[in-house]
Amino acid sequence: MKCPFCGSLDTQVVDTRVSEEGDSVRRRRKCTSCDRRFTTFETAEVRPPQVVKANGNRADYDRQKVTVSFMRALHKRPVPTQLMDEAIARVDQKVLSLGEREIESRRIGEMVMAELAKLDKVAYIRFASVYRSFQDVDDFKDAIREVSRK
Repeated sequence: MKCPFCGSLDTQVVDTRVSEEGDSVRRRRKCTSCDRRFTTFETAEVRPPQVVKANGNRADYDRQKVTVSFMRALHKRPVPTQLMDEAIARVDQKVLSLGEREIESRRIGEMVMAELAKLDKVAYIRFASVYRSFQDVDDFKDAIREVSRK
C-alpha cells in the first residue's frame, strides 16, 4: 500500500479490525519511510454480470427486473411476500455466485421458472407463457404437464 504522505510503497500493517457487519476490514498502517500512520479500508467488490439478451444486446444485471417478474407472475396468488423475497434472493445469489462476467437472459429466466414452480404452479404457467412466447393451447398443455411432474 502506497503511503499517502510520502508515496513510499514500504508500509506495515499495525492493527486490523473487522467491521461489526463483517463486510469490511479496517487496517492501521505505518509508513516505514516517514513513520506516519494512516488507515485503509478493504471491502469485497462484487460486480454483477452483464446479461446477454436474445437479440445479442447486453445490459447490467438488474435484481429489480427479477423482482418485477416475480411480482407479475404471483399477482393475486396466495404466496406470502416473505417466500417471494426468499426466492428472489436465491435467484440473485445464484447469478452472483456463478462468478461469470456474462450470463444469458435465458439462464436467468430458467432460474426464475424453477423458483416459481416451487412457489405456485399457476404463477409458473403465467411466467412460462410470456417467457416462452406460447402460441396456442398446446403450449399451455405442455407447460401444465411439465409443472405437474415437478
